[in-house]
Amino acid sequence: MDTQTDFVERVYLMQVAAGPPPANTPVVCYLVQTKLGRNILIDSGLPDPAHLPAGMPELIMGPNVIEQLAQIGLQSDDIDTLVCTHFDMDHSGQHAAFPQAEFVVQRAHYEHARTHPRYTNARPHWDRAELRYRLIDGDTELLPGMELIESSGHVPGHQAVLLRLPKTGPLLLTIDAVPDQGSFTPDRQGGQRDLDAVGVIAATHKLLDLAARAQVAFVIFGHDGAQWAKLRKAPAYYS
Repeated sequence: MDTQTDFVERVYLMQVAAGPPPANTPVVCYLVQTKLGRNILIDSGLPDPAHLPAGMPELIMGPNVIEQLAQIGLQSDDIDTLVCTHFDMDHSGQHAAFPQAEFVVQRAHYEHARTHPRYTNARPHWDRAELRYRLIDGDTELLPGMELIESSGHVPGHQAVLLRLPKTGPLLLTIDAVPDQGSFTPDRQGGQRDLDAVGVIAATHKLLDLAARAQVAFVIFGHDGAQWAKLRKAPAYYS
């Protein structure tokens, strides 16, 4: 496919689970579709409940990513590319369901995750011989209108996503680099699940600067229950 004539056309927001009230912390993934019909999944959400490890926080499960794709007429084999923001369980739990896709991940994260104990429970879902990984280094334009933004801190090699939509305009998906709106400030601090507190601050500053430079119209935070309650979710979309 000639990606020079392709561009981002729409994005679907998919919430596959939520934590209990009052936070209602969402577990999410995204589907990007392009003018030429390319389907790009960003993360794959949680595994099926039977494969959740013991000791996971209480969750209210919703339709998984496969079921939500079916709502818009897609099957797992229709996914051309799967962008891996990072390999935590709530972002990589259905990776094995997409063996036909090319998986795009920061090299630094892939190498870190292969040996770090943080990813032991998630490893059976993403560290599989049949999955084809493309390793990238730093900020990368995946295709016109879609940029992967290296944003280490939460984990090494984490990546956020900048989309340039025809009607909505620039839209920034911070993923776990900035999990909620209250953390999107120059004086934010790292959280309990962040591996590098200094890196978290640097990533936040980088994304704040990017949002200003790119005149981002809309920032979507990865785990903000109050924001996600108000967002348009699949099968609706932003274009």
